[in-house]
Amino acid sequence: MKNKILKINLLVLLAFVVGSCTNLDEELYGRLSPENYYQTEEEALSSVVGIYQTLSNVVKIGDAYRCGELETDEFFVPGRASGGWYHQPYQNLMQHKATPENARTANAWSILFQGVGKANAVLQSLESSPNKENLTTLIAETRALRAYCYFYTMDYFGNVPIFTDARVDPNNLPSTNTRSDVYDFVVSEMLTAVSNLPSITEVNRADYYPRFTKEAILAALATVYLNAEVYSGTADWSSAISMCDQIINTNAYSLEEQVGDCFLSTNEENSTELISAFSIDPTINAGQNQFILYTNHALDKLKYNLPFSPANGYSTGPVALNRYEDQDERKSLIEYGPQYYLNGDPLLDANGEQLVLVPIEDIASAQDNEGYHVLKYSPVGANFSGFNADNDLVLIRYADILLIKAEALFRTGETDEALDLVNQVRIRSNATPFSSLTLKDIEEERAREFIWEGHRRRDMIRFGSFFTDTWYPKETVTPEWRALWPIPAIEINSNPNLVQNPGYN
Repeated sequence: MKNKILKINLLVLLAFVVGSCTNLDEELYGRLSPENYYQTEEEALSSVVGIYQTLSNVVKIGDAYRCGELETDEFFVPGRASGGWYHQPYQNLMQHKATPENARTANAWSILFQGVGKANAVLQSLESSPNKENLTTLIAETRALRAYCYFYTMDYFGNVPIFTDARVDPNNLPSTNTRSDVYDFVVSEMLTAVSNLPSITEVNRADYYPRFTKEAILAALATVYLNAEVYSGTADWSSAISMCDQIINTNAYSLEEQVGDCFLSTNEENSTELISAFSIDPTINAGQNQFILYTNHALDKLKYNLPFSPANGYSTGPVALNRYEDQDERKSLIEYGPQYYLNGDPLLDANGEQLVLVPIEDIASAQDNEGYHVLKYSPVGANFSGFNADNDLVLIRYADILLIKAEALFRTGETDEALDLVNQVRIRSNATPFSSLTLKDIEEERAREFIWEGHRRRDMIRFGSFFTDTWYPKETVTPEWRALWPIPAIEINSNPNLVQNPGYN
């Protein structure tokens, strides 16, 4: 059963309607106001839910997720020779050729700043409520959600406006802040929020899930600190380690028996590994998980007895597949080569031929059997409303905390403990333990463990492979200025105070 956070009347969320960074106005409907609303925590929570739903776009099928994955070596959207899926903005991202006119990155900007705008409006109402003294946790929660949205704008676009008011003055539009300034803001806001959020040790895990706990934001901070040198110019490995230690020392988290258990529809609220996730229940229009729809081959309708035919869109290839040893259980989560029913019988097409998935040969006009598919969210045990599954969307897992700490330790010379942490993750999936460790080993282990979880682009930039490595269809080295996406042309046209990122003028 899904947590009551998503069973609150979602129509209340329409009280806060916001746009992109140049349209962050708060529009109130009817007689809703801080004076006659937010009398109880549940009333206030109904608006905070809307920010969670917007932030969930960073890990669900949509531009705030797929644009980042499209620039990596683990995620492709090939055009199909049979028709469909070809989209020039996708092609440009896969080849690291995005421009300010790219409609997909522009939509990612809009989504993220919608989250900022919602948070700004909710924060103003919470802080103006006559019941403010009883809403301390929700105020902290909302600040953390806003900081999380800003983390992704900083990660993708770098230099963006820091705007915290509920309304935009059209005569004084927000101006660009430096990426370093945004980094300082995100860190400050998250640290402030942590002090007023409950620990996972203080709440009933199943009842409180999926709201942010103290550990959820400590985990976010660990990610931010891990990338501090990229964002601010100064590394901060010690702070990354400190955040991880505070989570580890709760003894409240552990690795699930199998990594796939984290993505089952039946195991979210009581998972020992999930630190942050977004609750999904399409039966009441409370979000949807469309990974199975967009990623699986059409014949998987028969394999998994699905109520729809998947769209055979998002794919991976040999670079990702070949990272795994054959006995590594994580490799079984990728569909490649000859395909079978769950009972072992060959999966046959309408002509009686077995489906065999092969690498993508033509990214613009691929055959229907080109491209491997990642079973990030299992259809086994899932409930569907149409083509929407109810698997919760995962943001941060305990495995990430172990590998963040391992990397930070390794970079500060503590190689023995780093090796032990990496091997904890490998042993869980029956991979051969490492006897020694390199930075490349850590990068590759993160790629194996977190395939399609939205970490790869950020990791590749931090390790440098984003620029130096090549893969089909990105077959040339990438200039360092492409670590940032362009500020969308539509935003600059709307707000001349925005400054375009270097390289895109």
